[in-house]
Parts: sequence; C-alpha cells; structure tokens
Amino acid sequence: MQTEKVITHIVDWLKDYATKANCKGFVIGVSGGIDSAVTSTLCAKTGLDLLCVEMPIHQGQNQVTRADRHINWLISNYPNVKRQPVNLTPVFDGLVAALPVVENEEDRFMSLANTRARLRMTTLYYFAALKGYLVAGTGNKVEDFGIGFYTKYGDGGVDLSPIADLLKTEVYALGSDLGVNQDIMDAAPTDGLWGDSRTDEDQIGASYPELEWAMQMDDKGRTIDDFSDRQKEVFAIFKKFNTANKHKMIPIPICEIPETLK
Repeated sequence: MQTEKVITHIVDWLKDYATKANCKGFVIGVSGGIDSAVTSTLCAKTGLDLLCVEMPIHQGQNQVTRADRHINWLISNYPNVKRQPVNLTPVFDGLVAALPVVENEEDRFMSLANTRARLRMTTLYYFAALKGYLVAGTGNKVEDFGIGFYTKYGDGGVDLSPIADLLKTEVYALGSDLGVNQDIMDAAPTDGLWGDSRTDEDQIGASYPELEWAMQMDDKGRTIDDFSDRQKEVFAIFKKFNTANKHKMIPIPICEIPETLK
C-alpha cells in the first residue's frame, strides 16, 4: 500500500466533504486505540477544526493515559486541535441505577457495554450540533464490513468513515507513517467497553490478521470445508460474526406496503 498517497487521499476527501457540507470541522472520540489515533490525526491534517473528546466510563487507566498522551501530541503539532474531557461515569452509573434490577448482573453485561458506546455517540453529536462539526467514525474495514464488531447506534453512529476501507494492518501502516505514539502502536486492540483489560482478540477468538485472511477467503467464495485445523477454526469464527451481525451492515429493513392496501 502506498501509505503516503493514501494519507493524502483521505485528508483531501475529509476536507472536501466537510467543505461541501458547510461544516467547520470534525469531532471525534479518542479512546487510546490505533483506530481513533489514526482517524484523529487524519482529521487534524485537514487544517479544519478538530475537537477530540475524552469520554471515560470506568475506564482502565492505561487507556486514559494513552488517549491523553495522543491528544497532547496532536495539540503540539496541529494548532487546529482542541480537547474536551467529559466524564461519563456518573451519567452511566445514574442510568444503571434508574434501570430495573436484574437477578443476575451477568445477564446484562453486553447490554450495558453497548450502552456505554451509545452514551458516547450522544455526547459526540451534542458537540457536533453545538459547533457545526461532523462526527468522524473510527471503524476499520474488518470491524465495519467483516464481523460487525461495533455497537449499532453507538460507535457505528457517525457522519463519515475515513478509514472504513482499510484493513486493521493497513491502519497500523498509516499510524506508523503518521507518527502515532508507540504505546498506541504496541497496545493490544480493545473496544474499552467492559471496564477491564479484555482485548478484541479475547472477545472474538481470533486476531485481526487472521480475520483479514478469513475475510479475503470469504470474498473468494471459499467455504469452511476448504480448510483444516486453525484455519478452519478462524474461518468459522469469521462466518459466525459475519452472519450474526449482518443486520449492522445492511440498510434498515422497511416493511413495504402493497399499493393495493393503500
């Protein structure tokens, strides 16, 4: 991949889209991960306003530190960047307290994890509307179109997706050329929705390079019977997520009323 040319292409695309939309710039949630680091840097390079929002919800300190360090780096290199910390922990705790009690807390772990992402989306759109910005998405191609590894109307609720046509390994390649801090480059990918140290690979059962391979094999029309051992296991994992999360990757179903009933 011609990383420098890809960077220029994305930056030009971002600037052109914002200009045509008559928007002043971008707002993005910075998590301390590679996707938000690369996306925020690309937005910063447009020269348009960029508001980096930190939205911890019972966040691990290492994630907070990486996000903080990355925003400091952006501000020191790009005069168009500003930061906005918003502590969503009490908001999240207040919502949980208002919800009905469940017998087994584990039954709602996934629901509450997704709720965190949706609170962050709401916060980003608050600032977008307030300042006339676009919400920049941070999803990559594997997450958005391979396994649907994101929260519907959470981190999937954005105005535009600058890196959604890049595989995870390609995002790292851009990060290297952009000068993203090494601690972010080295950190294991995580969605940060659980309040613990679990990684994306812990949740999915396969690494991003493995998922990229499975995605490519699926695009070629290969089936699970074509593989054995670890390859067969990874391909099955990919197909499981791809099938279960298909509803995130297609338009919302519309019940069309026959003309004869109107």
